[in-house]
Amino acid sequence: MKKKIDEVMEKLEEILEMGGVKKDIILLAVSATALLMSIFDIGVLPFDPAWIAIILCGIPIILEAVIGLVTEFDIKADVLVSIALVASVFIGEDFAAGEVAFIMQLGALLEDLTVAKARAGIERLVNLSPQTARVIDQGNERIISAEEVKAGDIIRVLPGETIPADGVIISGETSIDQSVMTGESLPVDKSEGDDVSSGTVNRFGAFEMRAVRAGEDSSIQRMIRLVRSADAGKAKIVGIADRWAVWIVVIALLAAIITWAVTGEIIRAVTILVVFCPCALVLATPTAIMAAIGNAAKRGFLVKEGDALERLALVKKAAFDKTGTLTYGILKVASVKSFSDKISDEELYGITAAAEQLSEHPLGKAILSSFNREYGGELPKVSAFRMIPGRGVEAEVDGVRVTAGNEALMAEKGYKVGEKLKKAAEKYLAEGCTVIYTAVNEENAGITALSDTVREESVKMISELKDAGTDPVLLTGDNENAAAETASIVGINDVHAGCLPEDKLDIIDSYQKQNMPVCMIGDGINDAPALKKAMVGIAMGGIGSDIAVEAADIALANDEIKELPHLISLAKRMMVTIKCNLTFSMALNFVAIILAITGVLDPVIGALVHNAGSVIVIINSAFLLKWRKRK
Repeated sequence: MKKKIDEVMEKLEEILEMGGVKKDIILLAVSATALLMSIFDIGVLPFDPAWIAIILCGIPIILEAVIGLVTEFDIKADVLVSIALVASVFIGEDFAAGEVAFIMQLGALLEDLTVAKARAGIERLVNLSPQTARVIDQGNERIISAEEVKAGDIIRVLPGETIPADGVIISGETSIDQSVMTGESLPVDKSEGDDVSSGTVNRFGAFEMRAVRAGEDSSIQRMIRLVRSADAGKAKIVGIADRWAVWIVVIALLAAIITWAVTGEIIRAVTILVVFCPCALVLATPTAIMAAIGNAAKRGFLVKEGDALERLALVKKAAFDKTGTLTYGILKVASVKSFSDKISDEELYGITAAAEQLSEHPLGKAILSSFNREYGGELPKVSAFRMIPGRGVEAEVDGVRVTAGNEALMAEKGYKVGEKLKKAAEKYLAEGCTVIYTAVNEENAGITALSDTVREESVKMISELKDAGTDPVLLTGDNENAAAETASIVGINDVHAGCLPEDKLDIIDSYQKQNMPVCMIGDGINDAPALKKAMVGIAMGGIGSDIAVEAADIALANDEIKELPHLISLAKRMMVTIKCNLTFSMALNFVAIILAITGVLDPVIGALVHNAGSVIVIINSAFLLKWRKRK
């Protein structure tokens, strides 16, 4: 027998040496087995097996209650549980003590499983910060730490490098990838006199700039501070049992003392303490949240924050980033128009694609990939290819001189833009398209219009959101034309264009100060502060940046935003389930207390009644797993 006890103790020591959730699950499994052995009187141990559950589940509860009371006089639900445990053991009701401890620890585990893991989003954002800078000092170039850059320094930035400070270009032309700051899908052409921001990436030409803001004052450092502070005011929902703990403890103790004094039977007093333990109350919220999280996961939503769905049920506005969220974030050729009698639309398309086939610019790559998808086949080889940063490209295609680029390049080369061609270009620009001009043998031949494509499901999704009582808002770093065009297609009336990260933050803050909680849906690094500031942040996990995903409460793994209305409706249904669970558990407690006072229930039967109540709460929550709003 001693050998058997020693083996049990060795196993328990191994389990206790483990860490995290795995250890908790094993301890609960061992405790459940011990309680079954106790209730069915399986006598393989020289003591009541319920003591295993009391030690593994009960001792941590008692220690936490004592520490909370001594250090902060913090009265939580575990204080009443501890009193009930000690009282049950005192009168010899070991099973009742073990069962109550087990149920409470099960509830705690479910709550832990719904709490978000520590995130590394800020660290990843810090990694985007430029590390070095090429400073020009009296004609000599020297590389220093980006932290040492001061306002007024002259800095040289080569293609592919991250800009180390906010400043102004003093010589050179280039294209800057500003997606980290604005979310724009295209690099922005920059030349002498234009502003550039730290953390953005120089894609093509080398240039020199004068630093205006450096170090802690730079744009990238301001964004890091925004992400760190944005969720400081985000509400954290406290467990209902802990919120009412003081009243529960006081009422339970008074009822037990009065009953003991009147009847003279301590067993009735202990039974009151047992049935008063808020087991079902503790399980009411986490079980519903876990079931709703499972439902959401089936539709591609990975809920990272335990209380995210509780907050989502309160949302009145849904703010969307444009590029990569309502749209696919992939440029495609929308139209090709030739204005030359000698060249057809298709021929112009092929010439332009051929000229762009050696280009590294996203516009050139988009034209080439769109042409290959539509027509395929091998394009003619090019020669004398030259990329003009911030302007376009030049090349010879089958002996024909081709220039493809923006209007500034056409003006620079002296190629006249006809009235018809200009009106066509203005039409596409008004629709939010990007326009590329193509000149053949120094004559402007036509235009290629590229646009980001609105997701097929966006229109229906926005309509369903409105039906569900949630107002959509568009927050985008893109220009007004592109924003207005997308908004009109999907049906959004509230539009904010040209937003920097701090602008999105301010807009969300203003809504929430007006008692209109916001759910932010985005995908870019520039959306990270807004995702943190909003009542709930949802990131596009498939195409979104890692930092956006880390900053959000919920990640959409498959990027199918059509399920967003279901998620919001699910959150509201979950809150209804939680309220039903709470109402039932409190009603059960009330009835059980009356029966305990009258002596109908003893501690063991009282514990079993409580156990049955907990099972009913779990079953009711489980219905959320397959819940779907009826249409």
